[in-house]
Amino acid sequence: MNKVYNNRAWLLVLPMLVLVAFSAIVPLMTVVNYSVQDVLGANARFFTGTEWFETMLNDPALQAAFLRQIIFSLTILAIQIPLGIGIALIMPKRGWQASAVLILITLPLLIPWNVVGSIWQIFTRGDIGLMGWGLRQLGIEYNITRNAADAWVTIILMDVWHWTPLVAMLCYSGLRSIPEAYYQAARIDRASKWAVFRYIQLPKLTNVLVIAVLLRFMHSFMIYAEPFVLTGGGPGSSTTFLSQSLTTMAVGQQDLGPSAAFSIIYFLVILLVSWVFYTAIMNMQKDKHSQGRSLI
Repeated sequence: MNKVYNNRAWLLVLPMLVLVAFSAIVPLMTVVNYSVQDVLGANARFFTGTEWFETMLNDPALQAAFLRQIIFSLTILAIQIPLGIGIALIMPKRGWQASAVLILITLPLLIPWNVVGSIWQIFTRGDIGLMGWGLRQLGIEYNITRNAADAWVTIILMDVWHWTPLVAMLCYSGLRSIPEAYYQAARIDRASKWAVFRYIQLPKLTNVLVIAVLLRFMHSFMIYAEPFVLTGGGPGSSTTFLSQSLTTMAVGQQDLGPSAAFSIIYFLVILLVSWVFYTAIMNMQKDKHSQGRSLI
């Protein structure tokens, strides 16, 4: 029997498609238009083809910023994903304690990004900041405006404090979705805590971890407000990431053509790396399913 589908439901999506067209597609086409032109004035534009793309790809400053961005994002993922899983595992599952912990853990997420940078800037000052003053009392030389290593460590700590709760909440929701029957079977088999985590909890967290990895990578790769407020990209250019370089080029220098080409490259890199992460994690999940079926 042939099924009859009602395609009129797409009309409900039409307003959102129109909104996305005006808020995303039209600006994207404008950026593409600028990326192949040399804009000298309101009526003075010259077609340059791929010249700006070649210039941006061969720019040593942008290559250095790209390397710093990759190191930062990979470091953030390596810290926040295991830490978020660990926090979710020790969080209470029921009662008022669970509600209280959820409220407390989400507080950093409610703080605006620029305010986070201001908080940590004050926190790390040697005269009035608790962290800076404490390290000074211990005899540790700590200055984020002069020492690149101190600036890097502070930015990483700031991002871990700000965004690890998001990973923990996602993992907590994944753990809460596991049926109690799985744990009862594990107790009957006298499975260890590691075995429960390895064979019950971690496989059930795969889909949640895909979301967590993609969200944290995309945001960490586009981070701007926090390090800009905290260090201003310094000392020197040691904490200048791609977003700051792009903002300086587009807003500060008004180089519309190069900045447009740079933004397209930036977007494609994020899209490509996110696709690689997604494909790798989903392939791992397929391999686990195939191994499970072969055992059955």
